[in-house]
Amino acid sequence: MLRAAILDDYQNVALSYADWSSITKDVEIKVFDKPFASEAEAIKALQGFAIVVGMRERTPFPRRVIEALPDLKLLITTGAKNNAFDIKAANERGVTVSGTGAVGSPTTGIVFGLMLELTRRIGFENARMKAGEPWQVTLGRDLEGMTLGIVGLGKLGQRVAKVGQAFGMKVIAWSQNLTPERAKEAGVDYASREDLFAQADFVSIHLVLSDRSRGLITGTDIGRMKKDAYLINTARAPIVDETALLQALKEKNIGGAGLDVFEVEPLPLDHPYRKLDNVVITPHLGYVSEQNYRKYFPDIVENIRTWLDGKPVRVISA
Repeated sequence: MLRAAILDDYQNVALSYADWSSITKDVEIKVFDKPFASEAEAIKALQGFAIVVGMRERTPFPRRVIEALPDLKLLITTGAKNNAFDIKAANERGVTVSGTGAVGSPTTGIVFGLMLELTRRIGFENARMKAGEPWQVTLGRDLEGMTLGIVGLGKLGQRVAKVGQAFGMKVIAWSQNLTPERAKEAGVDYASREDLFAQADFVSIHLVLSDRSRGLITGTDIGRMKKDAYLINTARAPIVDETALLQALKEKNIGGAGLDVFEVEPLPLDHPYRKLDNVVITPHLGYVSEQNYRKYFPDIVENIRTWLDGKPVRVISA
């Protein structure tokens, strides 16, 4: 019987979010609900597994990991692509790689949850009330009338723009490829890079991590931001110069930041972000929604079943 590993199921829900009965006669399933402490630990734990299911980019599969797993035959990612999987290396070793569908744009809710926590301090006041602290100490800022600067006006960026407009925000956008015409088609105002960072009350990043976007947001960009402006990053941490952001936060040169993504995940316990009172952090919740999981896991079952039958679906090639 083949062995299948389901990785990084932090909530331990994978087996309950799909009907696995179509494959259980052929496949023995093992769920890993904790992250691996290191690459070496992952390699050791995954020996003997022909099928490995990854949850987005939580456990990377570079060439050296793939080549260290001689029994691996099918590698699955949730979502349609995964920048942490070396697809070329997998293909060269005869490993089939497949993905899944997804539902909606759950990251949008996290963007505005972070924004509202930074401005209205809902979670902060909730914790104070439950701790029996004195009534009402914060003075919030309303999103209405603020300027939302979007870096990256793709599908998700446009969705965020529309929600921002529903809050009564002025929306401006910039990216390396964005033109004024395309911005107008999306119903937002185009801004230069310099103007976006200088004018926005919130800068929200919606770019895919690539060689072009890695380190794109520099200390110079952050230095242009207003003293009471906020940076929101639900995309990928390496897009922003972390050293420059930390310095701006520590020195109170910007109002704060809302972060759902980090250079190292899970975020180390001693990371400075955990100690700053002008930062709201969440543990990469962007795609973690019930609706998404109800799509991911049935697709995974189908991917395994069709691969077993010699007719794999949703195959990703280099």
